[in-house]
Amino acid sequence: MLVDDVHEAIKAMIMDHGIAPGARVSIDGLARELGVSPTPVREALARLESAQLVVSEPMRGYRTTPLLTPDQLADLYRFRLLIEPWAAGRAAERADDAGRARLAAEIAAADAPEADTYAAYRAFSAHDARFHLLVAELAGSDQVREAFERTNWHLHIYRQYYDRGIGPQALAEHRRITDAVQAGDPTRATAAMRAHLESSHARLQPT
Repeated sequence: MLVDDVHEAIKAMIMDHGIAPGARVSIDGLARELGVSPTPVREALARLESAQLVVSEPMRGYRTTPLLTPDQLADLYRFRLLIEPWAAGRAAERADDAGRARLAAEIAAADAPEADTYAAYRAFSAHDARFHLLVAELAGSDQVREAFERTNWHLHIYRQYYDRGIGPQALAEHRRITDAVQAGDPTRATAAMRAHLESSHARLQPT
């Protein structure tokens, strides 16, 4: 297996909780399971650490990143509610024809996942990241883009654990944001992003 294949296989294990949140990761055990030497496993884990899916512990190896606590999740959404509605409003104000076309194309190509596995969820996860990053880009904000990139995987791990049935609702909300940006309506775009984030947080509350 290539390093990219090993990376994706381990990421799927983490996202599907085949390796539980906060669990110790065995390099030798993963190498045996995947039929590879330890070297590509180490390289894959280094990449996963940069994405904050695993953390290294001096002299102890790697652990998967623990799930966010409810308080941490609430803090994260409070932070996103400060910056992303603003970004959506700015995108509506300043997006040109090319930018609006990119946003429309992203929405047109998106599909909700049809199964409760990371393999099925992966395409939606990639769409979700691209959509929010594109809104930040259209707003002209590198800071918002970088902030979203730092927090994105923590949210997707949490979503995988608590509620994988978010695709249809989230896509409908993305479409409302897109419609407002396309219309050049910053007030509506700001409100649509705020409603999306509030609904997203509510869907992640444990039942």
